[in-house]
Amino acid sequence: MDNQSTTARRRFLQTAGGVLLLKPRTVFGSQVNSTVEVGLVGCGGRGNWIAPLFAEHAGARVVALADAIKSRLDSTREKLRVDSGRVYWGPDANRELAQSKLDAVVIETPTYFHPAHAAAAVDAGKHVYCAKPVAVDVPDSKSFLASGQKAQSKGLSFWVDFQSRSRPVFQEVVARIKRGDIGKVAMAQVFYYANRPWVDRSTPGMDPGQKRIVNWLGDRVISGDIIVEQNVHVLDMANWYLGGHPLKAVGAGGRTSWAGTKSDTGDAWDHFTTTFWYPDEVHATFSSNQLTGKFSDLCVRCFGLKGCADTHYGGLVRIVSDDPANAWTGAEKDDTFTGGCIANIQNFVQSVKTGTPINNAAVAVESNLTGILGRTAAYRGGLVTWEEMMASTEKWEANLKLKW
Repeated sequence: MDNQSTTARRRFLQTAGGVLLLKPRTVFGSQVNSTVEVGLVGCGGRGNWIAPLFAEHAGARVVALADAIKSRLDSTREKLRVDSGRVYWGPDANRELAQSKLDAVVIETPTYFHPAHAAAAVDAGKHVYCAKPVAVDVPDSKSFLASGQKAQSKGLSFWVDFQSRSRPVFQEVVARIKRGDIGKVAMAQVFYYANRPWVDRSTPGMDPGQKRIVNWLGDRVISGDIIVEQNVHVLDMANWYLGGHPLKAVGAGGRTSWAGTKSDTGDAWDHFTTTFWYPDEVHATFSSNQLTGKFSDLCVRCFGLKGCADTHYGGLVRIVSDDPANAWTGAEKDDTFTGGCIANIQNFVQSVKTGTPINNAAVAVESNLTGILGRTAAYRGGLVTWEEMMASTEKWEANLKLKW
């Protein structure tokens, strides 16, 4: 399976950022300088935040909506001024949206649904812009990669929204690491510390399946657990900095009792500690928690014989070095979250308008699988290799039984 992963990387990757540029062409009548029309699948907080950015920063238009929660559809339709005839609700809502007249599908649903929603969009001949992460288990990670490959064969853009990779300051620090400014990397420190991100958002009498959806961040099956859903940001950065995925991992973690608090919902763990072994005997210590916001930081540090690359999502990005010529401060603070998202949207819409598709499915799946590797090791409380993890056929099933 590792050979398949390597082959997929070689097929998709042509730049350090994992961008595949295909031959320019006109796709589905989208001419250069025409307005790109997109449909939004997922009208929750992230969907409502990101959708206006397509118009504001890329000149695209949101023309259709789909969601499993009808009240969200109604409020989002009013906010984005979408025609009532272009609003889809029900078990086939995402598919009906994808098959309607538009250029691209923007997927902002809970992680569990990403593979199916991406596959439906590609099958309908639509470009895909998808929130990270891409799947909750190994089989669906492979399914998502297959959709990316199918999009490539159709000349479609297929983009996963990793913000740090689109920011010049992080691109520059990666270039400096790779040219040897800190020497050969021997070890890395990776962590994601944040506040408890969820409270019970259900309402009295709500359908149990919908209750799980509105509380999806704390639901292990629907989110993939925090090491996949949240922590993929820094795991993706670690893979980028170190040039590939880990070979094995050992881990631990757990869930603290939240009884009597507003966050007593779901079954996701709230802390992980993992050691990853990367190629060339590079060791990375990883830890995360969503216990308290009193110390919040997303950080990747790489240590070599000559210095350290010290980088923080949204914060300080620098190299400290024994050689003053290699010391560098790229940013005291970076607008990674919003600026990175805007850059991804602009690049995506431009690729659709010019008929020059971009595709980062391979690196997105590789980073997703890194989270699953760490999660598997922590759940097991022992050592798991990449090959062992990749051989897993365990399919996580939500069994939501939604009422329509």
